[in-house]
Amino acid sequence: MRITGAEALIKSLEMEGVDVIFGYPGGVVLPIYDALYYTKKIRHILVRHEQVAGHAADAYARVTGKPGVCLVTSGPGATNVVTAIANAFMDSVPIVVITGQVATHVLGTDAFQEADITGITLPITKHNYLIKDANQLPLIVRQAFQLAVSGRPGPVLIDIPVDISKAEIDFDYPSDFTIPGYKPTYKGHAKQIKEAAKMIAAAQKPIIYAGGGIIKSQAWDELKELVELLQVPVTTTLMGKGAFPDEHPLSLRMLGMHGTRYANYAIMDSDLILAVGVRFDDRVTGKVSTFAPHAKIIHIDIDPAEIGKNVAVDVPIVGDLKVVLGDLVAAVKKIGEPHADKTRWHELIAGWKEKYPLHYHQNGEIRPEYVVEKISELSKDMDTIVATGVGQNQMWAAQFYSANKPRSFVSSGGLGTMGFGLPAAIGAQVGRPDALVFDIDGDGSFQMVSQDLATVAANKLPIVIAILNNGYLGMVRQWQELFYDKRYSQVDLAVGTPDFVKLADAYGIKGVRVTEVADVEKVLKQAIEDREPILIDFVIAREENVFPMVAPGASIDEMLGGIPGASLSQMIDEGEE
Repeated sequence: MRITGAEALIKSLEMEGVDVIFGYPGGVVLPIYDALYYTKKIRHILVRHEQVAGHAADAYARVTGKPGVCLVTSGPGATNVVTAIANAFMDSVPIVVITGQVATHVLGTDAFQEADITGITLPITKHNYLIKDANQLPLIVRQAFQLAVSGRPGPVLIDIPVDISKAEIDFDYPSDFTIPGYKPTYKGHAKQIKEAAKMIAAAQKPIIYAGGGIIKSQAWDELKELVELLQVPVTTTLMGKGAFPDEHPLSLRMLGMHGTRYANYAIMDSDLILAVGVRFDDRVTGKVSTFAPHAKIIHIDIDPAEIGKNVAVDVPIVGDLKVVLGDLVAAVKKIGEPHADKTRWHELIAGWKEKYPLHYHQNGEIRPEYVVEKISELSKDMDTIVATGVGQNQMWAAQFYSANKPRSFVSSGGLGTMGFGLPAAIGAQVGRPDALVFDIDGDGSFQMVSQDLATVAANKLPIVIAILNNGYLGMVRQWQELFYDKRYSQVDLAVGTPDFVKLADAYGIKGVRVTEVADVEKVLKQAIEDREPILIDFVIAREENVFPMVAPGASIDEMLGGIPGASLSQMIDEGEE
């Protein structure tokens, strides 16, 4: 039986187990939307901006482990999703982006709504396709999904000209296929794993530095087994939150620019770093020349290009983390006892934890840290997912929300995309409808995508949107305060920002404003109990800063803030260890 290319696309997506598409229609994708009209297996979520479709697909992938899918039209539809593609690429998230394109016979003529989206996205996709033969469509879809999830995950784009969607083909979905030149390494080198096992067992001050790769490869059980076997402290990246429980006794929580003092001190004082599923980005290393000066480094990653890219490595291991860590645990067990005595190391870290806990100064105004702390406390025993915007809100969430399970914290890491929070919460709630989903957002970040309150309302998504509203582009203002003598240039949002409660009401969503500390817990409890869409506008202290903070160009043990009881001037002038 012959079917159209559009029908073949939908059948191919069904074969891949796709159950939801986030999208926005337009002229050249009308044949696809017409085919989508008849399917009962795929739900379509109509967003109000194409960037939101991409971010929602991204978050869906992060919380389910399955590739997210979005569908947009040509020209501005395609270019609007570019930011979301770049975000997924930086954070290694498997999404398949389907874009419509003008007919093949007018490609390159600047036809109406034509954009060279494959050219535009070449640097920010694992691979992309411009389909010029409708018969190739099923194979390309098959390859795209395999590419997105295998090896180091990432976005793949399929660009489909409108005449390809209309053409008729004999549908045959391939079961066996190859992708020439693409063969990721999954099994780690046995000799290197044996050497790593010896080194970590013998180290007196080891630390594990874990990132998003642990979650991508579902290696959290293997990580925990290794940690508890050797009693090695663990610090995680922003992308790695939840890979190891934040509240575990051996957790140092997040490291880096806004990480804990004790995590940064520990990694700088360590004699061995086991880096797993990380890329040594600048927000973690600070000044690279001073990073971990006493440590030997073992780096395990699925992507060989990441090993040695930013920091010299002593033992490189390329492979899938679940496989490699499993083999590493076995190798450590084979060595047997005794392992190096880490008593002094644990005592040193315990001292840092006691002296430099994450803290804030609570007074009459609502402190954002308190709001996040209450969200963490009240949702602790539930299946909870926190999505964040970008800026101060993101860092407060990373510091004060305890992620004790994988796939429970969704945030934009490498690209730092403002506006990510609400779309991510939408994607997370659609992907895991029974979960309690929070969007911890800032007033600046939220306004970039506030139109998609319509998506929340239309789909009755019971998301709790918690806006930490300080009337500023808060992180930019913080930098201007600390490094530009308080010259607050173009960061004041107090004038022109809408009344968020009225905005929520306009979309048919419950809105609540909280201005008193005493009301924070009460309102959050009610929101959790009601399980319906709600926007909570928390009016917080306007000039609250995120501390600790590593200044640009500084070593990560040269932190501002994070000292209980110290004044800002003391924190800036302090010359601690």
